[in-house]
Amino acid sequence: MKLLVIGNGGREHALAWKLSLSPRVHKVFVAPGNAGTELEPALQNIPITSFPDLIDFAKKEQIAITLVGPEIPLAAGIVDAFRAAGLKIFGPTRQAAQLETSKTFAKKFMTRHNIPTAAYASFEHPDLAHAYIEKQHGAPLVIKANGLAAGKGVFIARTAEQAHAAVNALLVENNLGTAGNEIIIEEYIEGTEASFIVMTDGVHILPLATSQDHKRLLDGNLGPNTGGMGAYSPTPFVTPSLHAQIMRNIMDPVVNGMMKEGITYTGFLYAGLMITPENQVKVLEFNCRLGDPETQPILLRLRSDLVALIEHAIDGTLDKANIEWDRRTALGVVMASSGYPEKPRQNDAISGLRELIAVQQQTDNFHIFQAGTALGGKDDEIVTAGGRVLCVVALEENIKLAQQFAYKLIEKIHFDGSQIRHDIGYQGINYQKKNIPN
Repeated sequence: MKLLVIGNGGREHALAWKLSLSPRVHKVFVAPGNAGTELEPALQNIPITSFPDLIDFAKKEQIAITLVGPEIPLAAGIVDAFRAAGLKIFGPTRQAAQLETSKTFAKKFMTRHNIPTAAYASFEHPDLAHAYIEKQHGAPLVIKANGLAAGKGVFIARTAEQAHAAVNALLVENNLGTAGNEIIIEEYIEGTEASFIVMTDGVHILPLATSQDHKRLLDGNLGPNTGGMGAYSPTPFVTPSLHAQIMRNIMDPVVNGMMKEGITYTGFLYAGLMITPENQVKVLEFNCRLGDPETQPILLRLRSDLVALIEHAIDGTLDKANIEWDRRTALGVVMASSGYPEKPRQNDAISGLRELIAVQQQTDNFHIFQAGTALGGKDDEIVTAGGRVLCVVALEENIKLAQQFAYKLIEKIHFDGSQIRHDIGYQGINYQKKNIPN
């Protein structure tokens, strides 16, 4: 069969690569893709982005299934358009994707269905938001843009001054455009963040491996929020009892709540969670897709045929699916461009990458997934073309060894101004030191 993956990031590279490993797959097209998908065997980039052109292409090439990676096409209703054209596509409809596209919708939905989350209030007028901050007697507070903001719409305000500044940035200065026309002000919850991703056919739910990502730019969770600077899987923070609590209190109520409201949610569903010191779990956000960079380590660990899982999800038989994981830990470190996240620089040549690509074809213990890359310059070299450039993922016996392996690989890659965190996985390593005896 032939498949189509929509998107051009590291998540889409990982998805397309994993799909191509299925013995039943002849070719995976990626629209529009990046240098990594262009150089990967069995993948082919197509320079198409408009829905009508993608639908025509899928019909002409007899694409068996289309998968949607990023949030923008989901928000624009690509799933609705493909289904109306009689094509199989995996992802939520525009209506279902409101869980991600509108923080206000998600908060109201969670309130209606008793899904644990932070207390909040929503605002469109800065004066009312400022008055609310004063009424709350300051900070810490969390201010969020209501709409899609590419991972940059969350502000952790440690002081009242920072909270007021975030409100002004969104509602007065319009720094995030229409995404910030409405904002959410939340209570700040102490704890440990974790990612929990499932597949659902609208009735049945299949959880994927647990993971933890690192949103801040700098070591020690400092600096501005980004789309994610690295992730590892599995995370020791999600114990079997917490796993059961997440399924019982969050994932089941989401899918059932959607059904009760007349919406069939099919696709991947991502919950960004906070695990409190009391071992209670609250939802920070929902994404209606696979997380990035969590997808990269998760899919490196997946031993099952991803195509078969997706077919079960489309056919409504996800309860019959079996999923197997490599018992080892996968850890991915993002290499970001100079100026990321505010003003990423482009067209810096990347050296050492092609040599590692040649090696990774012969092994299953690491893979370098490309995001902001392109082919260009002299000798068709790989150059930077976005904020997050690469995700270097290593597979090893535990978090510490996977961390060491990933950073050894990174030493072989260079581009001017590259930014990395040097502590991806540190929380998991510290947890294991405290909780697992020698």
